[in-house]
Amino acid sequence: MSDMNQENGQELAAAGQDDLEGRGIDLLLDIPLQVSVEVGRSRILVRELLQMQEGTLIELDKLAGEPLDLYVNDRLIARGEAVVVNDKFGLRLTDVVSPSERIENLG
Repeated sequence: MSDMNQENGQELAAAGQDDLEGRGIDLLLDIPLQVSVEVGRSRILVRELLQMQEGTLIELDKLAGEPLDLYVNDRLIARGEAVVVNDKFGLRLTDVVSPSERIENLG
C-alpha cells in the first residue's frame, strides 16, 4: 500500500472513531433487549409434561406474595410485584440488583 493510501485510510479511520466517540452512549440506546418476568420455576419429568392437559396444575417454587423476578437477556436485574395497568399486567419494581451484583453474575 502506498504511503498516500495508508495516510488516507488512517485519516478515515480517525474520522470514524471521532464520530463514534462523539455519540457516546447514544450508540447503545436503540439496541433491543429481551425482557421477561418470572413467576416461578418447577422441575418436571418428561412423563409429566406429556400427560399435561387443560386444567393441569404445576406447583412453582415461589410462595404467593413473593416478588417476581425481572430478567433482561436472561440476567436477573430486579424484583417486583405484579400490577394491572389499563387491563394489562405490569411489574412495579421493589428491588433493583446493584451494578456490582450484576457484574458478579455475568460469569
